Amino acid sequence: MKKQVLFIAALVCMMMQSVSSFANDRIINSAQLPADAKTFIQKTFPGQTIAYAELDKEFLSTTYEVHLSNGAEVSFDKAGNWDKVECNCSAVPQQLVPTAIANYVKTHYPKTSVVKIDKERYGFDVELSNNLELKFNSKGQLIRIGD
Repeated sequence: MKKQVLFIAALVCMMMQSVSSFANDRIINSAQLPADAKTFIQKTFPGQTIAYAELDKEFLSTTYEVHLSNGAEVSFDKAGNWDKVECNCSAVPQQLVPTAIANYVKTHYPKTSVVKIDKERYGFDVELSNNLELKFNSKGQLIRIGD
């Protein structure tokens, strides 16, 4: 019994080590980004250049993180579809914020702007310039304020 437990523990450790070795985060040339990601950046952030880009390879997923010259960060899935946009000190481009969410923010928090938007399975996570976090469903209806 003791040998079986030790064998299982060793097997689990080996599996965890092999899974963690799949994680491969590295800086890439912007030419290595998917075409849709490059097009998105050109259309959504005209005049901005890519400071650097990262390729994040994990066991079951591949994502790209792009850092722009104005400080904005954009995450893409392996096909080049945007997943998260974080503009830190400025507003997220309006065309990325669904109309219902933009209207809610304008009505309830008129002196703020959306500085981060993150697509989730259920809808969107949004952060405002006053650091308030809002969660919306896919129809743009508020689900929760805060974490």
